[in-house]
Amino acid sequence: MYSEEHLYSIALRECNFIGDINFFKLVRSFGSAKNVWETSKKELSKTDGIGTKTVSDIGNPEHLKFAEKELLFCEKNSIKINLRHQNELPFLLKECDDAPAILYQKGNFDKKLKPISLVGTRNITAYGKKFIEDFFEESKSHQFISVSGLALGVDKEVHEYSLKHQIPTLGVLAHGFHTLYPSKNKKLSEKIIEENGALFTEFNSSRKPDRENFIQRNRIVAGISPATIVVETAFGGGSISTATFANTYNRDVFALPGKITDKYSQGCNHLIFQNKATAISTIKDLLDLTGFNDAKEKIAELFPRSEITIQLSENQELIYTKIVENPHLTLDDLAEKISVASHKILPVILELELLGKVKSFSGRQFIAI
Repeated sequence: MYSEEHLYSIALRECNFIGDINFFKLVRSFGSAKNVWETSKKELSKTDGIGTKTVSDIGNPEHLKFAEKELLFCEKNSIKINLRHQNELPFLLKECDDAPAILYQKGNFDKKLKPISLVGTRNITAYGKKFIEDFFEESKSHQFISVSGLALGVDKEVHEYSLKHQIPTLGVLAHGFHTLYPSKNKKLSEKIIEENGALFTEFNSSRKPDRENFIQRNRIVAGISPATIVVETAFGGGSISTATFANTYNRDVFALPGKITDKYSQGCNHLIFQNKATAISTIKDLLDLTGFNDAKEKIAELFPRSEITIQLSENQELIYTKIVENPHLTLDDLAEKISVASHKILPVILELELLGKVKSFSGRQFIAI
């Protein structure tokens, strides 16, 4: 189930000064975590942006012992270990510069389903609850996976309404799989896995739910989805950090506006005021903007559909075929697959969009219509 690369990846990530970005730099330069572990510190320190202090703890046998115990823990608890450098992260998350080097997983995450992140305060009001109830009622016929942080309040409502409507849901944790915080959500976490959903965490079994972990967790919630919906939050609430990460990753952010006197609407209102989020007017509009409602469906409301065969040029056909074969293909991946520079691909993508053959999403990703 696990390989040597899992062992050395856990050991390497445990080293002092080796965060997710430095980890990725090193494995990209030397080919694997095992190679990094076995290469001399002098040679490692020659890597661009890596100095002698950064590599000083690599090779520490205590970290290798820890990694061996961690693999046993994962095996005992049916935990999958996803490695970023082996292309095992969800496709949008792996694009983030600070994506986790290691992502631990329990349950099933269907990569073909579109993720949508919904976040907000632990102190949810009746207004926030009604929005979540209405959102899942109107979106239940669509194929997607909801994402939240398995906290109390908004997160809990998101996961529970997902389960109610048989929509897979993903909980992202701020600690290792040796515990569950908050403990009130333990049964909910088990239900998520039972109902074809999943739990993710970048933290190993030695990591407790420390305060700083929650901000770190939020970047995964933001990075894994093309869109983040902020339901309710006060000024300075944790959901503000999720929205900030989503903006940094060039994702869409939507916020539910409320009365300026309502404490848990003030954060949402401020995001909208600062142009860091689009105001939610109606749930139908929200579903349109997040790409739930297919363009064909919207056109059909006005005009009867007739089949018209469009003759594509050779370049258009090549690019269109690749997008058909690889839903949500990114621009960089497309350029690599057809060996054409991205700046030469973009005009053709625009032509295909005008022809109604392709739809683009944030993060420069495309699907065939």
